[in-house]
Amino acid sequence: MNRAELVDAVAKVTEQPKSEVTRTLSALIHAVTGALAKGDKVTLVGFGTFERRNRKARTGRNPRTLAPLKIAAAKVPAFRAGKELKDIVNGRAKQPSLNIAKPKAEKPAKKAAAKPAKKAAAKPAKKTAKKGKKR
Repeated sequence: MNRAELVDAVAKVTEQPKSEVTRTLSALIHAVTGALAKGDKVTLVGFGTFERRNRKARTGRNPRTLAPLKIAAAKVPAFRAGKELKDIVNGRAKQPSLNIAKPKAEKPAKKAAAKPAKKAAAKPAKKTAKKGKKR
């Protein structure tokens, strides 16, 4: 599954636009990457842990010439799967059904916003009528 397929799957399940799911996924990746760059661990309970590991300098070999190469030390990202994920992948447990609560519609906020607009439109008409009577 690539990124586009993941976005499609999440958008279908959550009934959100793909653009919103794409922004959310990008924000998640950005947050995890930033935390790893700082040296923090990111733990998602039941899924796994993202962490940064230090790889020591070592000597490798050029595959063409077999000449020794010095490989510098590096910091590398690593993922360690959680128990729940391991059990599901190995068939020891079933993946639980996804139960996503739908967000409530914000109908009161829309009505409240519409009412002041009507009142504001009615007030200038009254002022104009008063000015016409004074002349």
